[in-house]
Amino acid sequence: MDATDDTTEQVEIKVVGKSGQISLGKSYAGKTLRLDRRRDGTMLLTAVAVVPEHQLWTLDEPHRSSIARGLTWAAKTPAEETDLDALTRRAGRRRGRK
Repeated sequence: MDATDDTTEQVEIKVVGKSGQISLGKSYAGKTLRLDRRRDGTMLLTAVAVVPEHQLWTLDEPHRSSIARGLTWAAKTPAEETDLDALTRRAGRRRGRK
């Protein structure tokens, strides 16, 4: 029986050291990984991104779509210097309306 399948790109043999650690290589340095230990004794490491609880709202609608629209706009819109005098005048006019 072949231990690889169609999704396997590379197979390596790693030896667990006396301290219980293995080295995955520098390309994984600083990455967060999820370790799935399966009943059959196999383990699966998956690179993951962790979202802090206070930022979870960004994944829910309508915030997610709003953020996506803003990022799309920012990617298409060239940056330009802000005219601070004009901005101050506009802010003053708005304040005067109240």
